[in-house]
Amino acid sequence: MLPEPKKKSWKDMTKEELKEEFLKCKNDVKYFIRNYIKVEHQLLGLINFDLFPFQERIIDDLEHNRFNFLRKFRQAGCTTIGCAYIMHMAVFQKNKTITILSIGDTESIEILSRIKIMYDELPPWMQPKIIRGGDNKHTLELSNGNKIKARPAKKTSGRSLASYFLMIDEAAFIEHIDDIWAAVYPIISTGGRVFVLSTVNGMGNWYFNTYQEARAGRNEFNLIEIDWWEHPQYKYNEKYEWLYEFIREKDKKYDVTRFEEITKKNIGLKRWRQEYEKEFLGTGSTYIDGESLQFLHENVKQTYDTKYQGRMRIWKEPVPYHDYVMGVDTALGRELDYSSFVILNAYNGEQVAEFYSNKTPINEFAEIVAREGIYYNMCKIVPERNGIGANLVNELFERQEYENIWMDDRNQMGINITATNNEVILSDMEEFVRNRKVTINSDRLVKELLAFEINESGKVEAAKGHHDDLISALKLAVHGLNRLIATSPSIVSKLKPNSPEPLSISDRRDASAKYFKGLPLEEVKWILGKN
Repeated sequence: MLPEPKKKSWKDMTKEELKEEFLKCKNDVKYFIRNYIKVEHQLLGLINFDLFPFQERIIDDLEHNRFNFLRKFRQAGCTTIGCAYIMHMAVFQKNKTITILSIGDTESIEILSRIKIMYDELPPWMQPKIIRGGDNKHTLELSNGNKIKARPAKKTSGRSLASYFLMIDEAAFIEHIDDIWAAVYPIISTGGRVFVLSTVNGMGNWYFNTYQEARAGRNEFNLIEIDWWEHPQYKYNEKYEWLYEFIREKDKKYDVTRFEEITKKNIGLKRWRQEYEKEFLGTGSTYIDGESLQFLHENVKQTYDTKYQGRMRIWKEPVPYHDYVMGVDTALGRELDYSSFVILNAYNGEQVAEFYSNKTPINEFAEIVAREGIYYNMCKIVPERNGIGANLVNELFERQEYENIWMDDRNQMGINITATNNEVILSDMEEFVRNRKVTINSDRLVKELLAFEINESGKVEAAKGHHDDLISALKLAVHGLNRLIATSPSIVSKLKPNSPEPLSISDRRDASAKYFKGLPLEEVKWILGKN
């Protein structure tokens, strides 16, 4: 059986010893949990909460930080840790309101029931009296003025969560959590404490974005990372041989050494990576694969210059003799969809600039497009001409007299997007992103890609509540970039002697060949005047 704590039973203590024991528990959360908290184990029943090292680490972080954010693996016991920590506050502090926010009503009731079991198993001399809530499924109020409230998450519940301590359980799965957090933060910001915990649930949601911001040090959350192999029931640890023997008495087939192998077979590699390796994979419906999305999100650049009252972001100024391509998506400029463009350097695929605004009229947008096109070495502009896009094409050519506009096979300016060619254009964009042929610097563009999904009917579109205007501009820019790569020998003639010789995507792809821009090196040297 499980080893008993090597300490004197409280039943054999004197009053003075009980006072000392009370103070010891008050001042040492881990001691209190290990010796007085009991939890229900799925195989072993009601047992002492013998903390594993990674669980002790969580307690230490909760003690020393106001805002804690935990990324956990499946069945780590972290919700139970939160409950035990809450029980310590409820016993040893006074006049505090503690709130637990869960996915739904069933989950909130279950969490409070765990806390009540912990309370019931405390020795009588440690228990504050229950004033209200013995039979209440959502509230427990104690004689020391402490209140524990367990609530299901609702879009409007944020403003009612005034608390000293707020625990948000499985935050990645809570609908409208961004609205709830926006409402609750002003309440707890002046002294409250927060514990956010969850397994991962794809990308583009509040949990993912908050995690990434914490990782980059751009918010106040203390990031807590735990790994599945730290749990001795999942990865063999000789120190816990006593535990394995006890479990095998209940389950003859239990073999901790095969946990990873068996679990991968039963749930699949992708689910394993998400639920145990904690990878922020696409939920299965994201158009771009999860690994690429993770790479993109980790490599955006937050430093940039701006123009046009912040509507345009600039990461790189134009380089002489480099070719650029601009994809353009047009909107009405009436605070609905966004007019946008993305500019790529044809020689390395890097995003150098973008425009994004839902308040810019078409005529002004056309002026900006033409001005920046000229600035970026008279770059190739690839506009969509569907609907309102035709107006932009007309403005560019007739009024702005911009000549380097994409021409289709019928010698018409711009691209008419149809269901057929859109699939091809999107596929090219996906291939360029996946194979790192383009470098995306914009966090706004990456956020759109995180929520760019394949719906149940097979249509590719932005998830509800999200936009894809920058994606539209990117796919057009990539489409134009593809054409420049195919015709890259023409770029060579623009290079002057003694100028830098940038490598285009096609050059990097064929770096082992003795060719440059699709031409033999001897011919290139002749063109550049280097014979």
